[in-house]
Amino acid sequence: MNSEDNRRRKRRWGFIYIGTFIAVFAISAIFKMTYSPLSGEMKVNWNDSVGHIYTDIAYGDQEKNKFDLYVPADHTKKHYGLVVYLHAGGFTGGDKSDDVTMLKWLTSKGYVAAGINYTLRDDNNPQASVYTMSQEIKKSMPIVKAEAQKLGYDLDHMAIAGGSAGGTLALLYAYRDADTSPIPVKMVFEMVGPPSFYHKDWTNYGLDKNPEAAAGLFSIMSGSHITPDMIGTERYIEAVKDISPYMWIHANSVPTLAGYGRYDKVAPFGSVKYLVNALKANNVPYDYFEFPHSGHGLQNDNKIYAQYINKLNEYLEHYMGSN
Repeated sequence: MNSEDNRRRKRRWGFIYIGTFIAVFAISAIFKMTYSPLSGEMKVNWNDSVGHIYTDIAYGDQEKNKFDLYVPADHTKKHYGLVVYLHAGGFTGGDKSDDVTMLKWLTSKGYVAAGINYTLRDDNNPQASVYTMSQEIKKSMPIVKAEAQKLGYDLDHMAIAGGSAGGTLALLYAYRDADTSPIPVKMVFEMVGPPSFYHKDWTNYGLDKNPEAAAGLFSIMSGSHITPDMIGTERYIEAVKDISPYMWIHANSVPTLAGYGRYDKVAPFGSVKYLVNALKANNVPYDYFEFPHSGHGLQNDNKIYAQYINKLNEYLEHYMGSN
């Protein structure tokens, strides 16, 4: 086999790994969206006495540049806190409507809540990447603030959150973009969002042993041109920095609540240590919940899940105020 044939073979396997990742991540994320052991505890008897929902408000020109705004029935307060929740879906699927239960629950607690869609990577949007998605989320925030203001809700502080792919995007906004946010960010909470993209940790996709596949997948995710010879070098680190939340953590980063499954084969569990170590090294207030018997769906540790929700309530009251 000559060198050109060898390169073609490696590229072919690279595409196979990329397709496998996207399929597995999307399927598992759908499971994460549809399964929640505490969905009953978060269920709200929604009616006009609780709040109102305004759907499909545009914040940009793309088809997916829409958000839903949930506002509490009580509009007599001078200021309100906003909680943004970003949907799961493996960066290729999902929708803001998947998080209705969470958004209604947050609104019932007195917060304005927003579910934001972003352009997904699919056949119609082959250039979409984690980076472009994060930029759309950033672009949406002034519009969310302005639309809430029109409805009589002045937003003066916020939390951002998400699950899986949405968790990564939430962490990026909280650490990378908080300094330029039109609404001061007070905290972030998320579950199973990949916080780093070191190829050596993505063993379940074989990326630790296949630099061609790693270069292909992370080129797609970052929107940067990454070549196999860059893998493991400083050039690679720089290329994925804009999509690697933990790299943006500093001493003034916002308090963080995070949860991950010990047996997660979708968003590799090995990547979590960078997030926890960076929070610890910078003395950022955080709580980390490890689900010892669960994978990406966090489906096997209901007691830990309950503890996470209890801690979330503490975070909201402490950092966002009792609304």
